[in-house]
Formats: sequence, C-alpha cells, structure tokens
Amino acid sequence: MTKSDIPPTHTINPIDQPPDSDSPTAAMLKADIDSGASGDKTEVFDPGMAMLGTCEEASGTPLTPAQLAWARRQETFHRWRNGLKTGIAHHRRDGFPAIYVGFIVLVGVILVSGISMARI
Repeated sequence: MTKSDIPPTHTINPIDQPPDSDSPTAAMLKADIDSGASGDKTEVFDPGMAMLGTCEEASGTPLTPAQLAWARRQETFHRWRNGLKTGIAHHRRDGFPAIYVGFIVLVGVILVSGISMARI
C-alpha cells in the first residue's frame, strides 16, 4: 500500500532495445527510440498519445515490415556511424541561448527608449 493516491508510474524504468527481426513492427521502432538506441532521448518509456504508425493504419496504408526495418536502421545507423551515442542534450552541449537572450534584451531596450522618447 502506498501513501499516495496517485498510481505508481513505470516511465522511469529503463527500456531494453528490441532484438532484430525479419518482420519488425512500429512498436519495435518506438522501443528503439525509447531504449536510447537512436541517441535522441534517455532510456525510459515515453508514453505517447498515438503510437508510431497510427496515422498510416488509419488511412488504410499501414507501414510494411520492409519500411519499418529501413526506419529502424536509419534511426540507429547514422548516429553510431559517426561515433555519437547520445544527443547533445545528454551532454548539455547545447550552450547558452545567446541569440534568444540578446533578442529579448534588444526588444526591452527598444521599448524603454521608445517610452522615454514619448515622454520628452
């Protein structure tokens, strides 16, 4: 029994990369991404509103196993070929948003100078 009325979440548990398959599924592609194999995110479950491939299935043209196999290769091949295991967010190399902050400061200076000029 827990002390909270909020149900426990399993999204913090690491996800294993699915094995290779001759007939991959969209769920396997999502598991590749969730396991961190693509290097785009940390290795935890990421609940989504609509699973990968839902739009294709709804339109009557579901992804073929060949298309899914190609997508699984593309998600991992380029990242590993270049020797990068994780994205820049994992190493905090995205840097300080200088352009964004500079723009905000510039807008502030323009507003302040415009207001002060209007008072003169």
